[in-house]
Amino acid sequence: MHMADALVSPTVGGVMLAVSAGAAAYSVYQIRKQDDFGEKKIPLMAVTGAFVFAAQMINFTIPGTGSSGHIGGGILLSAILGGPAAMLTMAAVLTIQCLFFADGGLLALGCNIFNMGVIPCLIIYPLLFKPLLKKMSYGRITGDSVLSVVLGLELGAFCVVLQTEASGITALPFSTFLLLMLPIHLAIGLVEGIVTGAVLSYVYSARPEILEAAENRSKIGAGVSVKKIVTVLAIAAVLVGGGLSLFASSNPDGLEWSIANVTGSEELESDGSVQASAAQIQESTAFLPDYGFADADESSAAGGTATAGIVGVVCTFALAGGVAWIISRTKKKKRAALHSQL
Repeated sequence: MHMADALVSPTVGGVMLAVSAGAAAYSVYQIRKQDDFGEKKIPLMAVTGAFVFAAQMINFTIPGTGSSGHIGGGILLSAILGGPAAMLTMAAVLTIQCLFFADGGLLALGCNIFNMGVIPCLIIYPLLFKPLLKKMSYGRITGDSVLSVVLGLELGAFCVVLQTEASGITALPFSTFLLLMLPIHLAIGLVEGIVTGAVLSYVYSARPEILEAAENRSKIGAGVSVKKIVTVLAIAAVLVGGGLSLFASSNPDGLEWSIANVTGSEELESDGSVQASAAQIQESTAFLPDYGFADADESSAAGGTATAGIVGVVCTFALAGGVAWIISRTKKKKRAALHSQL
């Protein structure tokens, strides 16, 4: 559901970037205000961000449609990290994808962060997922995951349609586009919900304290080790990004499929000067465009995809972990300053 710049006007792109930046600032404020961000959140933010990056490379076929989809990951991140930390992690994932792999437009980055980060992490998670999961069990985790992911994806898809409408994209009539976007993302959401439930069920079986800490907005206990979870997710991220990504479906994703069914083409042409400038910036920063080597032939395509997967996992690990480290360090300095005044 990564929007390209051709779908967004400069005004809508600017407004949504401001909204998403505000949501990121709010997330930082919430983390700094609460005493639930311990040292153990640093490796968890890093590794879950890397895992979601890798998982988003796996497009799975939606039978009978000619379309495909990939997980969003917002609910998965929120259940492990809490909503605010998950929002910042998702922003890191989407920024890496945009700048280094040209996945999602630069002008549309604010829209993508809002649709795939703000909605699941700051709206669906606190208002639906958490209230439904007061008493944890494997069945509740799976059912809650499916319901929350589906609703989050449907709301995100609806916002994509609203953003294109507000941008004056006449090639995508509101009602026609909406009637394609919602059903296909319902199907994608059902698959993602099951995957999310499976991953969270594993975390619950191995370290239930991690999910409980996110649920209660408390620190992970001093006696609780997260090494096993971090190690397993790190290995999974590398294997998925560098190996399983080679078997991803080549069918267009839900957004591209919807656009193609309206216009006859999976992509729209952008003709604005702002879009052209944004494209030039992306061309200079994206060293592995479309998750592969530039101008690669078929013989080197697999190597390019595997390389992109590994590089993306490492970059996302570093950025998400770096954000977590900076927040943790500033919280420590704040506490030290308060103690020195006493």
